[in-house]
Amino acid sequence: MNDLSHHAARLRALAPSCGPVRLVAVDGHAGSGKSTFAERLAEALGGAPVLHLDDLATHQELFAWTDRLREQVTEPLSRGEPARYAPYDWTARTFGPPRTLEPAPVILVEGVGAGRRALRPLLARLLWMDLAAEESWERGRRRDGPALSAFWDDWTAAETAHFSADPSRPHADALVRQLPVGYEWLEGPVRARC
Repeated sequence: MNDLSHHAARLRALAPSCGPVRLVAVDGHAGSGKSTFAERLAEALGGAPVLHLDDLATHQELFAWTDRLREQVTEPLSRGEPARYAPYDWTARTFGPPRTLEPAPVILVEGVGAGRRALRPLLARLLWMDLAAEESWERGRRRDGPALSAFWDDWTAAETAHFSADPSRPHADALVRQLPVGYEWLEGPVRARC
């Protein structure tokens, strides 16, 4: 299915989950296509903002960004106020100038761990990019090239540990599979149990 407008309409119709905002997480393994899918879904939502968790993670804290997300993003949004966060520059290895994220009807939170336990109570929906870890990581390694091979070695170990301790996929409302053209959207494990 190439047209995401039906799914976008269903997301807009959900009850707000974080103040006036419907937070929708796009989670999955690194290299699974989360960023591209989130971009296309944001377009179908009429230009919904996308928060990339790569902007909150750092080299030293690949998955220890929960407090930063809460303090800089979800707490202000839950009050109906703009969020202000400083995106991490992966090349300079420092935080850059702050960005403002205005409350919107739907905000997509995209990145590995977006469906983590600490964030799930604030989510209107959790979407999981349904591509196996090894295939995702191979895609990511091809995308990033041999210069980042050592980073990927460390990353895959950290991601494996993260999902072992705090899995997102079993809590997904929908599983999203990339097709040669478009996406297949399947009701996830959570919805299937209801």
